[in-house]
Amino acid sequence: MNPQAEELNQIIRQKSPAVYDMLSERGKNIFFPKKGILGQTAEAKGTRINATIGAAIEDDGTPMRLETIASKINLDPSLVFPYAPSFGRPDLRSKWKSMIYEKNPSLGKTELSLPVVTNALTHGISMAGYLFADAGDEVIVPSLFWGNYNLTLANGYGANLVKFNLFKNEQFDLEAFETKLNEGEPGKKILILNFPNNPTGYTPTQEEANAIVSIIGKTAEKGNKLVCITDDAYFGLVYEDGIARESIFAPLANLHENVLAVKLDGATKEDYVWGFRVGFMTYAVKGGDADLYSALEAKTAGAIRGNISNAANISQSLMYAAYNSSEYGVQKRAKHRIMQQRYEAVKEAIKEEKYRKYFKALPFNSGYFMCVQLAEGLDSEKVRQVLIQKYSIGTISLNGILRLAFSAVAASDVKEMFEGIYKACEECN
Repeated sequence: MNPQAEELNQIIRQKSPAVYDMLSERGKNIFFPKKGILGQTAEAKGTRINATIGAAIEDDGTPMRLETIASKINLDPSLVFPYAPSFGRPDLRSKWKSMIYEKNPSLGKTELSLPVVTNALTHGISMAGYLFADAGDEVIVPSLFWGNYNLTLANGYGANLVKFNLFKNEQFDLEAFETKLNEGEPGKKILILNFPNNPTGYTPTQEEANAIVSIIGKTAEKGNKLVCITDDAYFGLVYEDGIARESIFAPLANLHENVLAVKLDGATKEDYVWGFRVGFMTYAVKGGDADLYSALEAKTAGAIRGNISNAANISQSLMYAAYNSSEYGVQKRAKHRIMQQRYEAVKEAIKEEKYRKYFKALPFNSGYFMCVQLAEGLDSEKVRQVLIQKYSIGTISLNGILRLAFSAVAASDVKEMFEGIYKACEECN
């Protein structure tokens, strides 16, 4: 093992033996190189003639660039063309951390790590798998989950996704969740909580969220060491009263010494910049301090360095500028109102009595999506094909379920969409 990795491991073992036990073998072996090229480059910073970094510099000391590109970007070249750190831009990391506290006031003064910038949420899931999942490890997910977990965790790292039933009586199935979490002998467990959920668009009520946290706490009391990954891709997009407004990361952040909360979030869905690929990975555990978090940040940055080197500088600079703009909040609220209107149009349309013959809505209250469960005997793939070919309506088929991204449908088109689904089901019946 590289001495730099062992140095980080010693800090983690000393500060939190439970967190050390949660690391995968890859996680234990990874480190961010403070020596070698990166270390020597850092030591040379500020020299008059700097021949260390693998980037080209103009004679005036600014980044070398093509005018055909630079002329289209209204940012200082230093914020666009050079590499960003593998940890992410320090200014953006600090800003995002402050925003986590603003969005989740119940955190109070709970100490968190400084977020590490990932190449959005998929990359964050992959880095969580890298650091915590060995081949054969089980990752607990709901029965309806984002399919990319399979590619990143199962195909990528050899983990086994094990499911608990998501809904019972139109509510979160707390009993199934508790049963799955407590199966087997006490040990390391990896759990993904994704709210608002993809594909269903469901966020627990505040009461359900409290119960989920209580179940996790009791599981930790039994000696289980839990990596609780919160996939907060759609954070903030909640449309009903009584639904949990804060990330479930907040109550997990200081819950128990055996619970490591790993928050994966970012600008992609929250700020409508899907192609920018700016995400964040933040850690919290009861009793965690700056030394522990710095070691985890260094391991995360090492994994990123060895994977994609770093996330794009221009995207990070654009998001930092947006977050410091006085117009940011106003514009974001305006887009939320549009999403709210589309959600309400879906809620109204789905009341149509005749639809119940062929489909019913699964619980939804937030996010980008909702799902309809087709009646027994209907083939969702056949219905999907008819919708495309005859009605020019695109949906996603999920084994008897159609996922509808109402985020992409104008409120005025919602009724037509459901009428098309009804007619397609009638033809396939």
